[in-house]
Amino acid sequence: MTSSPPDRLTRTVLDHRIETAMGRSVEELRQHRDDGLLDAPHAALADAHRDLVAAERDVGFYRVRLARLASSDLPVDQALFARIDRTLDQLAQAARLREAKQTTAAAALEPIEAGALRQVPRQIPTKDVAALLAIAQGAKLHEHLVTHRLAVATPTRTRISYTQLQRLEANGLVERDSSHPMQAGQPVTLTDAGRAALTAPRRAGPPSAAPSPPPALPAISRPRR
Repeated sequence: MTSSPPDRLTRTVLDHRIETAMGRSVEELRQHRDDGLLDAPHAALADAHRDLVAAERDVGFYRVRLARLASSDLPVDQALFARIDRTLDQLAQAARLREAKQTTAAAALEPIEAGALRQVPRQIPTKDVAALLAIAQGAKLHEHLVTHRLAVATPTRTRISYTQLQRLEANGLVERDSSHPMQAGQPVTLTDAGRAALTAPRRAGPPSAAPSPPPALPAISRPRR
């Protein structure tokens, strides 16, 4: 069986629409899905796109097989005709499955496209991006038994002050489970808004002033003859 190209090399008819709505590549969408950074609608889109890519890959596989059968040096006999007919049936079945997966992915994409038209992705400071990335991997707010100092513990040991945590909470980017005692650690997680802000495309900073033209060189006087 011929090996199929990697998923990242298999393009679909929806890739451009997805990348336009997301402001990121489909590879980044998949990576965010694997990292657990997506809200429910975007996770559904990532899953639907993954299924579409697999279906597109199967269509490509049977097309290549059919082309090789037609161009091979095999004897032109009933056995070859049977193999070609069988491959045509498999290609047709794969194409029908791809069409169904494309319909599912397009339906998952529509609300995201509508949302992209309604609002501009929220931009947050780079320091807060690092904090959200750390919190996405698991974080707890602890109170020291002796000093009563509050601190956020993360697997990556990213420094997150309590003041920064409060600001992220006030902005609706994170939330903590206050049902747990502070001494044992209160879990801190991203909200849907936090995941959206984290995965939003980063806009370039304000354009810098145009560089001033270089000073004109002094004219060089030529000696008269």
